[in-house]
Amino acid sequence: MPAFTQSTAKVACWNLAGYHGLTEERLDRQAEGLGLLDAELVVLVEINPEGVLQGLQQRLRKKGIDYHTAIIPQTSRLKIGLLYKNGVTVDNLRLLEGSDLGDPDKRKAFIANVKIGKFDFQLIAIHLKSGRGRAEQQFRDGQCKIIGAYITQQRAASREDILLLGDFNMIPGQDVSNFHHLGGDDLMDFISSWDLQDRNSHILPKGRANLLDGFAISRNYSTEYIRGSLRIFPMHWAMDIGREAFREDVSDHLPFVANFRIDRSRD
Repeated sequence: MPAFTQSTAKVACWNLAGYHGLTEERLDRQAEGLGLLDAELVVLVEINPEGVLQGLQQRLRKKGIDYHTAIIPQTSRLKIGLLYKNGVTVDNLRLLEGSDLGDPDKRKAFIANVKIGKFDFQLIAIHLKSGRGRAEQQFRDGQCKIIGAYITQQRAASREDILLLGDFNMIPGQDVSNFHHLGGDDLMDFISSWDLQDRNSHILPKGRANLLDGFAISRNYSTEYIRGSLRIFPMHWAMDIGREAFREDVSDHLPFVANFRIDRSRD
């Protein structure tokens, strides 16, 4: 793959709202939105069925945007996968065993080694259990403990950067125990909780919207992150449609996107 010539790159994550399956019409709109997002690496959750990832890839290629895909089959009908551009290296794909707590309807954490320019990191993409009740929070606690223990183990073994992102289904300031366990031994910096305190990523038909999606980087060593660059991409605005129309026709989540330096490595 050709090397990057720019000094920064965008890493994004987005929930496609595929719970009920993704129609051809919705994929057309989502490809339009992804083309406007134009990130070097995009983590996608709620891929359903699995083949729609290639459908998005084909639609984007028709727009002149060439993405590669990466996905691992899971027992859950909702999958996690990646779109990444030429020059991005993605390898050693695996699922974190036990991170679904043995429930085949839930998603295991998706892990990959990624390199963009000189910036190399371990990617952990997650789609945790949804729901606001005590039982759902306790289930997320169990998932977060497994993922947090893995992060603690990785940080003890290496100074390699870790990016943890996806649909956390956790609300900052409310799901305190979830965040505590997911951060490992206080090793992750939940930049979405700090940088986006007054923003919402989940579009609801009524009531208060929430910041359910999350973006975290390993603390102390992840100096490639450009501070303040994390934002919620207003895809509905970029597509020139209202939030309600976006929720109905595209997704009920807005993407996160952050910028990283790729012209150096400080591991």
